[in-house]
Amino acid sequence: MLLEVRDLHVFYDDFHVLHGVSLDVGEGELVGIVGANGHGKSTLLKAICGLTPVRSGTVRYRRERIDNIAAPDLVARGLVYVPEVRNLFNDMTVRENLLLGAYLQRDPNRTREILEQVFDLYPRLKERANQQAGTLSGGEAQMLALGRGMMSDARFMAIDEPSLGLAPALTESMLDTIAQINRSGVTVLIVEQSLSLIRDHVHRLYEIEEGKLFKLEPDTSEGAQAAPAGKDG
Repeated sequence: MLLEVRDLHVFYDDFHVLHGVSLDVGEGELVGIVGANGHGKSTLLKAICGLTPVRSGTVRYRRERIDNIAAPDLVARGLVYVPEVRNLFNDMTVRENLLLGAYLQRDPNRTREILEQVFDLYPRLKERANQQAGTLSGGEAQMLALGRGMMSDARFMAIDEPSLGLAPALTESMLDTIAQINRSGVTVLIVEQSLSLIRDHVHRLYEIEEGKLFKLEPDTSEGAQAAPAGKDG
């Protein structure tokens, strides 16, 4: 198993956000988590990627315990968080923003190779390579955020609500490209608010409600009951 989360508890001060969450993500999977705002989706991704401290429980990546490892060191291990707030450098060009994602990469040939992969996946970014990031549309900005995550040579991407602020047609296209990223060999954990958005794009689905994780069956429809996720995720 590539990622193993066990009995994870996370607090913001005295507020208990995640209540004993357990989750498995296998090598090469695209796993989805759905849930309303404020129920712990983003907190879970940030805890996995070293951006939010864990009060108790464990996170293991390739069998190594990582819940006590800082985010930059996890990026070096191939774990990348793509936030819902895209955090682009608006005064820098598209190309410069992408190359910032490769700041840990020591092989310039590999950097060029990944950059071409990003441009193949998102031709619009290649067209706008010398354009300032602050002039991009919402959809283009999301492409850039995902492309920058790829530039780190990510093997595991935790993607936080990529549809945020996008029109429905752009959302579908964005999810298609995330599936392409997954098919290229990158394991993906994605969170969204709506089950219907990602149901047809993922291998497995969970729902998070009030900080507790529930496993959804393949034929689960919006509003249906879900079973609690067991210790095997």
